[in-house]
Amino acid sequence: MPSAIHHHSQRVGWLRAAVLGANDGILSTASLLVGVASADTGAGNVLLAGGAGLVAGAMSMAAGEYVSVSSQADTERADLELERRALASDAENERDELVDIYVGRGLDRALARQVADQLSAHDALGAHARDELGLTTTLRARPVQAALTSALTFSIGAAIPLVAAVLAPAARIAPVVVVASLASLGTLGALAARAGGARAWLGAARVLVWSTLAMAATAAIGRLVGMAL
Repeated sequence: MPSAIHHHSQRVGWLRAAVLGANDGILSTASLLVGVASADTGAGNVLLAGGAGLVAGAMSMAAGEYVSVSSQADTERADLELERRALASDAENERDELVDIYVGRGLDRALARQVADQLSAHDALGAHARDELGLTTTLRARPVQAALTSALTFSIGAAIPLVAAVLAPAARIAPVVVVASLASLGTLGALAARAGGARAWLGAARVLVWSTLAMAATAAIGRLVGMAL
Protein backbone atom coordinates (compact mmCIF):
# COMPACT_ATOMS: atom_id res chain seq x y z
CA MET A 1 0.00 0.00 0.00
CA PRO A 2 1.56 3.36 -1.03
CA SER A 3 2.45 5.77 1.75
CA ALA A 4 0.37 8.87 2.32
CA ILE A 5 1.51 12.11 0.71
CA HIS A 6 2.45 14.86 3.15
CA HIS A 7 1.34 18.16 1.67
CA HIS A 8 3.25 21.39 2.26
CA SER A 9 0.10 23.34 3.18
CA GLN A 10 0.05 21.56 6.53
CA ARG A 11 3.04 23.68 7.52
CA VAL A 12 1.66 27.03 6.48
CA GLY A 13 0.43 28.10 9.93
CA TRP A 14 3.72 27.90 11.81
CA LEU A 15 6.01 28.28 8.78
CA ARG A 16 4.77 31.75 7.92
CA ALA A 17 5.23 33.08 11.47
CA ALA A 18 8.61 31.37 11.90
CA VAL A 19 10.08 32.60 8.61
CA LEU A 20 8.73 36.11 9.10
CA GLY A 21 10.09 36.30 12.65
CA ALA A 22 13.56 34.96 11.87
CA ASN A 23 13.92 36.98 8.68
CA ASP A 24 12.83 40.18 10.39
CA GLY A 25 15.09 39.47 13.37
CA ILE A 26 18.18 39.08 11.22
CA LEU A 27 17.45 41.89 8.79
CA SER A 28 16.16 44.58 11.16
CA THR A 29 18.89 44.00 13.75
CA ALA A 30 21.63 43.76 11.13
CA SER A 31 20.41 46.94 9.45
CA LEU A 32 20.29 48.72 12.81
CA LEU A 33 23.82 47.59 13.68
CA VAL A 34 25.19 48.55 10.28
CA GLY A 35 23.52 51.96 10.41
CA VAL A 36 24.82 52.77 13.88
CA ALA A 37 28.29 51.39 13.07
CA SER A 38 28.44 53.51 9.91
CA ALA A 39 27.85 56.61 12.02
CA ASP A 40 31.12 55.88 13.91
CA THR A 41 29.49 56.11 17.33
CA GLY A 42 31.70 53.47 18.94
CA ALA A 43 31.39 49.71 19.44
CA GLY A 44 29.57 50.09 22.77
CA ASN A 45 26.80 52.15 21.23
CA VAL A 46 26.48 49.68 18.36
CA LEU A 47 26.00 46.74 20.72
CA LEU A 48 23.60 48.70 22.92
CA ALA A 49 21.48 49.56 19.88
CA GLY A 50 21.53 45.93 18.76
CA GLY A 51 20.47 44.60 22.17
CA ALA A 52 17.66 47.13 22.44
CA GLY A 53 16.56 46.30 18.91
CA LEU A 54 16.38 42.58 19.74
CA VAL A 55 14.16 43.08 22.78
CA ALA A 56 11.93 45.72 21.19
CA GLY A 57 11.63 43.78 17.95
CA ALA A 58 10.70 40.50 19.63
CA MET A 59 7.98 42.18 21.69
CA SER A 60 6.72 44.10 18.68
CA MET A 61 6.55 40.95 16.56
CA ALA A 62 4.68 39.07 19.29
CA ALA A 63 2.19 41.88 19.79
CA GLY A 64 1.70 42.45 16.09
CA GLU A 65 1.15 38.78 15.29
CA TYR A 66 -1.20 38.31 18.23
CA VAL A 67 -3.37 41.29 17.30
CA SER A 68 -3.37 40.44 13.60
CA VAL A 69 -4.13 36.75 13.98
CA SER A 70 -6.67 37.46 16.75
CA SER A 71 -8.56 39.65 14.29
CA GLN A 72 -8.56 36.75 11.84
CA ALA A 73 -9.79 34.40 14.57
CA ASP A 74 -12.56 36.85 15.49
CA THR A 75 -13.72 36.93 11.89
CA GLU A 76 -13.69 33.13 11.71
CA ARG A 77 -15.76 32.85 14.89
CA ALA A 78 -18.24 35.45 13.65
CA ASP A 79 -18.70 33.62 10.35
CA LEU A 80 -19.18 30.31 12.13
CA GLU A 81 -21.80 31.85 14.40
CA LEU A 82 -23.68 33.18 11.36
CA GLU A 83 -23.62 29.70 9.83
CA ARG A 84 -24.78 28.14 13.10
CA ARG A 85 -27.78 30.47 13.22
CA ALA A 86 -28.58 29.91 9.56
CA LEU A 87 -28.54 26.14 10.07
CA ALA A 88 -30.83 26.46 13.06
CA SER A 89 -33.34 28.67 11.23
CA ASP A 90 -33.22 27.33 7.65
CA ALA A 91 -31.41 24.01 7.40
CA GLU A 92 -33.01 23.13 4.07
CA ASN A 93 -31.76 26.24 2.30
CA GLU A 94 -28.30 25.76 3.82
CA ARG A 95 -28.21 22.21 2.52
CA ASP A 96 -29.14 23.49 -0.95
CA GLU A 97 -26.17 25.85 -0.76
CA LEU A 98 -23.91 22.85 -0.22
CA VAL A 99 -25.53 21.06 -3.14
CA ASP A 100 -24.82 24.04 -5.42
CA ILE A 101 -21.21 24.15 -4.21
CA TYR A 102 -20.67 20.46 -5.00
CA VAL A 103 -22.36 20.81 -8.39
CA GLY A 104 -20.02 23.69 -9.14
CA ARG A 105 -17.09 21.42 -8.31
CA GLY A 106 -18.17 18.81 -10.85
CA LEU A 107 -20.71 16.46 -9.22
CA ASP A 108 -24.07 15.82 -10.81
CA ARG A 109 -26.97 17.21 -8.78
CA ALA A 110 -28.22 13.85 -7.54
CA LEU A 111 -24.82 12.85 -6.20
CA ALA A 112 -24.22 16.37 -4.86
CA ARG A 113 -27.48 16.16 -2.90
CA GLN A 114 -26.51 12.76 -1.52
CA VAL A 115 -23.11 14.07 -0.43
CA ALA A 116 -24.67 17.17 1.14
CA ASP A 117 -27.20 15.04 3.02
CA GLN A 118 -24.57 12.70 4.43
CA LEU A 119 -22.14 15.44 5.41
CA SER A 120 -24.91 17.50 6.98
CA ALA A 121 -26.08 14.51 8.99
CA HIS A 122 -22.53 13.93 10.23
CA ASP A 123 -21.47 17.56 10.93
CA ALA A 124 -23.47 20.26 9.18
CA LEU A 125 -21.51 23.18 10.63
CA GLY A 126 -18.19 21.54 9.81
CA ALA A 127 -19.29 20.95 6.21
CA HIS A 128 -20.30 24.59 5.76
CA ALA A 129 -17.16 25.85 7.48
CA ARG A 130 -14.96 23.81 5.17
CA ASP A 131 -16.83 23.99 1.86
CA GLU A 132 -18.64 27.34 2.04
CA LEU A 133 -16.32 29.45 4.18
CA GLY A 134 -13.01 27.73 3.41
CA LEU A 135 -12.14 27.26 7.09
CA THR A 136 -10.09 24.18 7.96
CA THR A 137 -8.21 22.96 11.01
CA THR A 138 -4.90 23.25 9.14
CA LEU A 139 -5.40 26.92 8.26
CA ARG A 140 -7.21 27.96 11.44
CA ALA A 141 -5.98 31.16 13.09
CA ARG A 142 -3.93 30.50 16.25
CA PRO A 143 -2.99 33.87 17.82
CA VAL A 144 -0.93 32.60 20.76
CA GLN A 145 1.03 30.16 18.60
CA ALA A 146 1.74 32.87 16.04
CA ALA A 147 2.83 35.37 18.71
CA LEU A 148 5.17 32.98 20.52
CA THR A 149 6.63 31.63 17.29
CA SER A 150 7.31 35.13 15.95
CA ALA A 151 8.90 36.36 19.18
CA LEU A 152 11.10 33.30 19.54
CA THR A 153 12.25 33.17 15.93
CA PHE A 154 12.82 36.94 15.86
CA SER A 155 15.07 36.63 18.92
CA ILE A 156 17.01 33.75 17.39
CA GLY A 157 17.40 35.64 14.13
CA ALA A 158 18.41 38.88 15.83
CA ALA A 159 21.04 37.05 17.87
CA ILE A 160 22.99 36.18 14.70
CA PRO A 161 24.08 39.71 13.69
CA LEU A 162 24.40 40.69 17.35
CA VAL A 163 26.83 37.85 18.04
CA ALA A 164 28.70 38.73 14.85
CA ALA A 165 29.03 42.32 16.10
CA VAL A 166 30.32 41.15 19.49
CA LEU A 167 32.96 38.93 17.89
CA ALA A 168 34.04 41.39 15.19
CA PRO A 169 36.94 43.84 15.61
CA ALA A 170 35.61 47.29 16.53
CA ALA A 171 36.70 48.74 13.19
CA ARG A 172 35.12 45.94 11.16
CA ILE A 173 31.70 45.55 12.77
CA ALA A 174 29.69 46.69 9.76
CA PRO A 175 31.24 44.38 7.10
CA VAL A 176 31.30 41.38 9.46
CA VAL A 177 27.63 41.88 10.34
CA VAL A 178 26.70 42.27 6.67
CA VAL A 179 28.46 39.05 5.62
CA ALA A 180 27.13 36.98 8.53
CA SER A 181 23.60 38.31 8.10
CA LEU A 182 23.42 37.84 4.34
CA ALA A 183 24.74 34.29 4.68
CA SER A 184 22.10 33.55 7.31
CA LEU A 185 19.31 35.23 5.34
CA GLY A 186 20.20 33.35 2.18
CA THR A 187 20.22 30.05 4.05
CA LEU A 188 16.91 30.86 5.72
CA GLY A 189 15.33 31.84 2.43
CA ALA A 190 16.48 28.60 0.81
CA LEU A 191 15.27 26.43 3.70
CA ALA A 192 11.90 28.20 3.86
CA ALA A 193 11.42 27.75 0.13
CA ARG A 194 12.25 24.05 0.37
CA ALA A 195 9.90 23.58 3.32
CA GLY A 196 7.15 25.23 1.31
CA GLY A 197 7.82 23.13 -1.77
CA ALA A 198 9.50 25.87 -3.85
CA ARG A 199 12.98 26.12 -5.35
CA ALA A 200 15.70 26.85 -2.81
CA TRP A 201 17.68 29.22 -5.03
CA LEU A 202 14.60 31.35 -5.68
CA GLY A 203 13.88 31.70 -1.97
CA ALA A 204 17.50 32.66 -1.30
CA ALA A 205 17.68 35.12 -4.19
CA ARG A 206 14.58 37.12 -3.34
CA VAL A 207 15.52 37.56 0.33
CA LEU A 208 19.11 38.49 -0.51
CA VAL A 209 18.09 41.23 -2.92
CA TRP A 210 15.82 43.00 -0.45
CA SER A 211 18.17 42.45 2.47
CA THR A 212 21.10 43.95 0.62
CA LEU A 213 19.04 47.01 -0.27
CA ALA A 214 17.88 47.43 3.34
CA MET A 215 21.38 47.27 4.80
CA ALA A 216 22.79 49.56 2.12
CA ALA A 217 20.10 52.13 2.87
CA THR A 218 20.72 52.11 6.63
CA ALA A 219 24.49 52.25 6.10
CA ALA A 220 24.06 55.32 3.90
CA ILE A 221 21.81 57.01 6.45
CA GLY A 222 24.21 56.18 9.28
CA ARG A 223 27.13 57.59 7.35
CA LEU A 224 25.26 60.82 6.57
CA VAL A 225 24.18 61.25 10.19
CA GLY A 226 27.68 60.51 11.40
CA MET A 227 29.12 63.17 9.09
CA ALA A 228 26.52 65.70 10.26
CA LEU A 229 27.34 65.04 13.91
